[in-house]
Amino acid sequence: MRLLVDVGNTALKVASEVNGQITLIEEADINWSAVKEVAIAQVGPDKLLANITAKAQQLSIPLLQANVTAQLGTVKCAYPQFQNLGIDRWLGVVACHYLYPKKHCVVVDSGTASKVDVVTKSGEHLGGWILPGLDMMIDSLVSNTQKVFSDSESLFLPELGTNTPNAVKNGALIATLGAVEAGIAQLDCDGDEIQVIFAGGYGELLQLHFAKPSVFIDDLVLKGLRNWCEFIHK
Repeated sequence: MRLLVDVGNTALKVASEVNGQITLIEEADINWSAVKEVAIAQVGPDKLLANITAKAQQLSIPLLQANVTAQLGTVKCAYPQFQNLGIDRWLGVVACHYLYPKKHCVVVDSGTASKVDVVTKSGEHLGGWILPGLDMMIDSLVSNTQKVFSDSESLFLPELGTNTPNAVKNGALIATLGAVEAGIAQLDCDGDEIQVIFAGGYGELLQLHFAKPSVFIDDLVLKGLRNWCEFIHK
C-alpha cells in the first residue's frame, strides 16, 4: 500500500492507494503495517505533516516528496522557471489531463487561495491565475474598509446583493466564477471540447453555482500524486 498525503495551507488530506485505487482515510486510521512508501505533495506547513513524517522514519518507510518538473509524461509546464509553480497546481493539472485526455481542461482548486489553470488536450499547460480564496477576499475587504461588513449567516449566491453582507459574499463568489469563465475563454474551441474541474474546500460550492457543465473531484491533488508516483517508478 502507498500512502498519499496532500499538505494544504490549512489542512491535511490522506489516502491509501492499492492497485491504483485511492481511498480517503483519517490520519488516525493509517494502517502503518501495510504502508510501503509515503508520497507527499506539500504546500502547507511542516507541522501538519510532522506526525506522519516521524512515524514513517521510525518504521524506515521511504518518503517521496513530489516536485514540479518541466514535463511529466505528455504534460508540459507553462512556467519557464517550473520550480516556482506550486506542486498542488501542477498535480491538479497532471491529474485532469490524464482523467480527461481528449479534452482541454480548466482546473479550479479553491481553498485558502483559488487557483485556475488551463491545460490543452495535448498536455500543454498554458498557465493560470492565483486569486484570494473566498474567505480571504472577504477578510481583506472588511478589514480595509470602514463601512463594509459581512456575517456568518449569509450564503454565497450568484446574484446581486440587497444588503452589505450579501454584496460582499456574492461579490467574492462572482469574482471567482468570472475567473473560471476567463480561463475557458483562453481556449478558442467549442465548449464540448472543454472539461471544467473543481476541487478544494470551496470547490463543491463553486461547482454548484457554475452554470456550465463541470465536475467536482475532492481528491484531485491525490490523483495527480498517484500519476507522479507512476512516472517516477517507471
